[in-house]
Amino acid sequence: MSSHERTATVSETGNTFLGDVRVNVERWTRKAVHNPTAFVLEIVVAAFSLVLFSAVFGDVGAVALERAGFADVDYVTYLLPAVLLQATMGSAFSSGMGLVDDLESGMFEKSLVSPMSATAVFTGKAASELARIVVQLLVVLGLALAMGARIETGAAGLVGILAVCLLVGLLFMAVSNVVGLLARDDEVVNAASLLFMFPLLFLSPAFVPLSSDIEFAATFNPVTYGVDAVRALVLGEDVLTVLSVSRFGGVADTLVPAVVVLVALNLLVGGLAVRLLGRATSSTAV
Repeated sequence: MSSHERTATVSETGNTFLGDVRVNVERWTRKAVHNPTAFVLEIVVAAFSLVLFSAVFGDVGAVALERAGFADVDYVTYLLPAVLLQATMGSAFSSGMGLVDDLESGMFEKSLVSPMSATAVFTGKAASELARIVVQLLVVLGLALAMGARIETGAAGLVGILAVCLLVGLLFMAVSNVVGLLARDDEVVNAASLLFMFPLLFLSPAFVPLSSDIEFAATFNPVTYGVDAVRALVLGEDVLTVLSVSRFGGVADTLVPAVVVLVALNLLVGGLAVRLLGRATSSTAV
């Protein structure tokens, strides 16, 4: 079916973009509800990571924080952005595996009988997955607060933290979907998640303050900007590590440039994911 024929079919059936998004949100949400094991395990892993990392790295982290000028910051509070970003990235990469499952089961081809745009398909899928990430992040935040972590920017900061994490989540959802569309193998997507997640976390100021040895690599690491933005909202101060910005004042000196970088990367990688999805749709429909 040509793109012109698909467009004509859309107009004839009266499909709307928002309607197509809603259909995909409902489909992926039902799929998660019917198989909640992975979702529950992701929450357990995130909670376990917070407890484990704070216990294992607590003493070392306290020394590193004192040397970096954060002597008055509890390590659980400093660690919180790292665990939130780890949980977000882990959940985001399951997006690509879900797409591969659709490709392998034939559900992807079945969806083509309905004249939905690739953008609506990707947007609906992402919205459902982002909603699940929010639930997971709220559980981790609740546990961290119970362990003594503090969010200096209050309720507004909490909303900002969730927004930044969702930007990071959307970015790595797009990455995992690109890998899934190119490889069409869930084992490859799973391997890619490990390849991306842990090196990027450790090549950032996630667990301890950034050292000069990895500063160059951290500058080109999207996780650096996510961690710094969340940490600025947690601590209520400018903590941007790889750029020097003093135009906006306080937390905004970290938040504004970090969000600009994350939005730009989302547009770039998200656009690529939608294009690949559209190409896969066209080639399958021919």
